[in-house]
Amino acid sequence: MLVLQRFPAAANESVKEAEAPMKSRQTAKIWRQNRTAYLFMLPWLIGFFCLTLGPMAGSFYLSLTKYNLLTPPKWLGFENYVTIFKHDPMFLHSLGLTFLYVLLSVPFRVVFALLVAVILNKGIRALGIYRTVYYIPSLMGGSVAIAIVWRKIFDTDGIFNQFLGWFGIHGPSWIANPDYVLYSIVTLSVWQFGSAMVIFLAGLKQVPADLYEAASVDGAGKVRQFFRITLPLITPVVFFNLVMTIIGSFQVFTPGYLIGDGRGGPIDATMFYTLYLYLKGFSFFDMGYAAALAWIMVVIIGVFTAVVFATSKYWVFYGDGKEERG
Repeated sequence: MLVLQRFPAAANESVKEAEAPMKSRQTAKIWRQNRTAYLFMLPWLIGFFCLTLGPMAGSFYLSLTKYNLLTPPKWLGFENYVTIFKHDPMFLHSLGLTFLYVLLSVPFRVVFALLVAVILNKGIRALGIYRTVYYIPSLMGGSVAIAIVWRKIFDTDGIFNQFLGWFGIHGPSWIANPDYVLYSIVTLSVWQFGSAMVIFLAGLKQVPADLYEAASVDGAGKVRQFFRITLPLITPVVFFNLVMTIIGSFQVFTPGYLIGDGRGGPIDATMFYTLYLYLKGFSFFDMGYAAALAWIMVVIIGVFTAVVFATSKYWVFYGDGKEERG
């Protein structure tokens, strides 16, 4: 005891030296137990560091430079970001247009997908056929073919105006008029509701049927059952679809590119943020500026996603009846 009291530092070092081999053996044992899992994870880890994290780091570096693909990057610091926020009116226009698109398309798409899922959940015959038919547009997603077809449908002499002509209505060119072109693209987004619908349908299948039976005995109608039973129990599914739809809507590109002839027409009515970023990078070859635009969008999407996560504790409920606390 006297030795320990007189030389506490030496005693602590002795204890650490004694524990070191034990910790090494435990680490080696954990590695042996988990090495198979690490080997299975290796392809993903390589892909993450080489194809995701590495390019992201390179993109952030380029956002701090002047780079045109032909000459070495020239260091500018945060000059690109200052120019974007202070001297680029098209940045504000494209960002505002994208915000409006997200504001219109996200709620309509989520609500429409939920409505169709509720209808299909009523035991309709040939449910698999309906589910497949409604899901097909989502499979084609932001494909060039769908955007071209949509352009043909809403052109001056397109199918939609021909349909209106049967009722004596002379419709405008929905894609050449800046007052209507955004709404035609929003309609295209809502039409591609299939993926969210399938997820909603899976969530609806998990709602216990005995809850509806008990509610019916108590005299609750279908509408009351939906808002008191169905909707609270599928809020985790609503949360997931909402987050994914917001992220996807901020990245809208193909419809704006093809319907707007690749230049955001008519008169910049389809100049979405991603299209402006693309033009800066691949038409004007200002890759540093485009990289800065990309990182601003990353931050914006991250903020919106964080807000949805932060507010989810007030409206997302799980099977234990408690609100989400994360």
